[in-house]
Amino acid sequence: MDITAPRFNNETAAREHLEALRWPEGPYCPHCGSFAAKRLPPQRGRPTKAHPEGAIRAGVIQCNDCREQYSVTVGTLFESSKVPLHKWVLATFLLCSSKHGMSGHQLARMLGVTQKTAWFMSHRIRESMRPGDDQGPLGGEGKVVEADETFIGGKEKNRHKSKRATRRLGGSWGKETVFSLVERDGSVRSTHVVSVTAANLRPILTAQVDKATLLCTDDAGQYRHMHRAFKHEVVNHSSGEYVRGTAHTNTVEGFFSILKRGVVGTYYHMSPTHLHRYCAEFDFRYNTRKANDFERCELALKGITGRRLTYRRADQLAA
Repeated sequence: MDITAPRFNNETAAREHLEALRWPEGPYCPHCGSFAAKRLPPQRGRPTKAHPEGAIRAGVIQCNDCREQYSVTVGTLFESSKVPLHKWVLATFLLCSSKHGMSGHQLARMLGVTQKTAWFMSHRIRESMRPGDDQGPLGGEGKVVEADETFIGGKEKNRHKSKRATRRLGGSWGKETVFSLVERDGSVRSTHVVSVTAANLRPILTAQVDKATLLCTDDAGQYRHMHRAFKHEVVNHSSGEYVRGTAHTNTVEGFFSILKRGVVGTYYHMSPTHLHRYCAEFDFRYNTRKANDFERCELALKGITGRRLTYRRADQLAA
């Protein structure tokens, strides 16, 4: 895909591309849902310090029913942003096409914005990658789901003495825990959990995995009684067993290897507050692995509708 395509460098082309994705049947009003629309010619907005004469407002549409005005970014993650729309589209493509992610500093250099702006843009785009609430359970009759956990964080010995953490029940020294479910030849779902106790993992498994599924795990204690809810196969890692027929956790461990490459090579430090968004990013790329970069970018752009993320929410929302 050509990174010099018009939608990555031209505001009008970027707006038309987003309109085609969001409104395949034509513009509809986000206020009342009407398709009766009238495009207005470019107009000047209110005067500001940056634009004393008022910035040109292009792409404004007026609803013929409720008479409200709107544009393609209203009701999306891009609403009320001062960043040009073509930079949003380019940032989405860069984040979708980079296998191990892209740091805020690198994105800032490529877009010509500050690091803080690039960081916030990245988190907004990750919100568009987050799956909807209407997704069904993983697995089903004749299917296999693997479950495992990994720990995100540096070595405790490298921390300053005053910042060293105490070991948490079911967790690791000063590290954050990511629990992932992978359906073989299917999708992955990752969750940031406080610890990997059975009390924490059982509700996730029962809510996200079909009861007819064959569940494969290692021999960790938190999975000991999962046979009560699923057909459960265990591989005994502690005795050197890693594959027994169809029972193994190699698929989920392969996903963890991709996640860890992103941590070690790109993101270095993932804040616990935002770890769930980084998980959504890596889940999205894994789940769209059969799509090309162009198709993956379009899927992310379609996910911007109905979601808002402000600086306050980005700073304060916990995982």
